[in-house]
Amino acid sequence: MMQFDTFGLSKTLEKSILKMGFLEPTAVQEQSIPIALKGMDILGSAQTGTGKTGAFSIPLIQKLMRDEAATALVLTPTRELAKQVLEVITGLLYGQNAINLACLIGGEQITKQLKLLRRRPRIIVGTPGRINDHIDRKSLKLNQVKFLVLDETDRMLDMGFGSQVDRILKNVPKERQTLMFSATLPEQIVKLSKKYLTSPQRISIGKSNVVAVNINNEIIKIKKENKYELLLDQLEKREGSILIFVKTKHGTVKMAKNLNNDHFVSEPLNGNLRQSKRDRVMTKFRDKKFKIMVATDIAARGLDVPHIEHVINYDLPQLAEDYIHRLGRTGRASAIGSAVTFISGKELDKWNEIERILNPELKKTDRKNKRSTLKKDKNILSKRKSKRRSKKSNNYNNNGKNDNSHFYKNKRNDKKYKSEGEKDDLSSRKNRFSEKKFNTEKDGDKRSFKKRSTKAKFASKFRPKKKYINKKSVKQKYKK
Repeated sequence: MMQFDTFGLSKTLEKSILKMGFLEPTAVQEQSIPIALKGMDILGSAQTGTGKTGAFSIPLIQKLMRDEAATALVLTPTRELAKQVLEVITGLLYGQNAINLACLIGGEQITKQLKLLRRRPRIIVGTPGRINDHIDRKSLKLNQVKFLVLDETDRMLDMGFGSQVDRILKNVPKERQTLMFSATLPEQIVKLSKKYLTSPQRISIGKSNVVAVNINNEIIKIKKENKYELLLDQLEKREGSILIFVKTKHGTVKMAKNLNNDHFVSEPLNGNLRQSKRDRVMTKFRDKKFKIMVATDIAARGLDVPHIEHVINYDLPQLAEDYIHRLGRTGRASAIGSAVTFISGKELDKWNEIERILNPELKKTDRKNKRSTLKKDKNILSKRKSKRRSKKSNNYNNNGKNDNSHFYKNKRNDKKYKSEGEKDDLSSRKNRFSEKKFNTEKDGDKRSFKKRSTKAKFASKFRPKKKYINKKSVKQKYKK
């Protein structure tokens, strides 16, 4: 294993790394830090909890220490991730007052952020929306940015920040070093890397769409009505910090309220809370002042709380890829973690999507099954068509005329009539019907012999007659 002193870092930075408790670099850090120190672009992917934040923050600080005029910009999809990145960078900058920091995120007062920007910070961490707000206000200039980091890029694209990232990068100089990190590398990000990066070095640690080996994952299929009772049983069994994932923002508040009523101290975390309240909840949870936190998928990425031992998926995520990130909140830094997932009947389709991501071989088997079913359906249809053709051919005699020897079924009384040797064939009954009902030739037209539906027949019999209302009598009543 390599040590941090082999990278050629400054002594002050090495001391701060040791003070933070980083003794040995992780696999991502071991591969990415030497490449980043050479000034090359990186396209990196690794599982959650593998130390991606340290992989880009250590070379970022080293570069700013060498070039005093340069500035760095770090873009993150969520506020919580931005705060977490800021904490890591401030820890690495211990004892260095020359480099100022600024965190530009939504939900905070913009006046405080304007004060930070007046100090001319050299490291800016923020979300794309608030950074664009400052660019429009002309309170932020990015012409000196020489180090750019796009953290959790796949999440940014899922949240619809693609156009906002494009706007930001138009204000950043083209001669820069760019590091793009993501937990997964779909085709969208590979295309985006060609647009933003110049001859990047590809780094991938482990399989991206796989649950970590150190996490014990349990799956329970249950009815929706019995979920809450099962949750209470699971909470009584488990010890340590627990993170419960719920589908909606309102669901987090409702769940936390119900758990508090059942003597389980818990707090909600969702996007509707103010940033000050979100910070308070996170600090309390990190300080172990309460055991259970109920959150939406806002906590699925970037939330680094080492003492989370259990993750409970009360509802399945809307995006199948977020399932892996949810489980990544436990088992951080190769610690042992456990996860439980509740699956109701309505969520089986979503669970099938998740299984296809976890096991790509299932896609191949599904395709084979679909092909086999299509072949079977085609064979069945061809057999039915051949039977119909044979029946039609049997109904015609040698002269080519239609033979009425087959049974005729009358819909009125469900009786079967034979045409041979009897007068109940179709033509004779039509003639009798026309003699009884119709007097003129027009009424006896072929169109009148079309069979009406049974509903229409009964409706005509029982339809109420229209009542004639005399208007004069009504007026006289009202006058009286």
